[in-house]
Amino acid sequence: MTETLLGVVALVFFVLGTMALLIAAWGVLVLPDALARQHAATKAGTLAAALITLGAMAAAVDTGSWVRLTVILVFLFATLPVSSHMLARAALQEQEPDGSADEPPLAGGESSPNAEGVSRAP
Repeated sequence: MTETLLGVVALVFFVLGTMALLIAAWGVLVLPDALARQHAATKAGTLAAALITLGAMAAAVDTGSWVRLTVILVFLFATLPVSSHMLARAALQEQEPDGSADEPPLAGGESSPNAEGVSRAP
């Protein structure tokens, strides 16, 4: 009975983690600027990794697996916010003096035109 319940709990965590990961990927693809994209990647990505790890913990049968998964979870929570902060600082440093960030290149390697209609160099 408890093994079936733990299997259901693990499946729920895996499904929730997968949904959070898909939302993070969607955010990275559709959000307009680098800061918003990194926010989607790190916040939803951290949640997804935590949910999937919790699902693995629910499915684990021995104490050694629990310990390893707990260490993984601690390292994820310790490193992902730091990397997010570093990415945000790098994005802010890449902004132009007037405060506008560089636009990402369009498909095919072309740059999007700026306000004056002049293409930027890649």
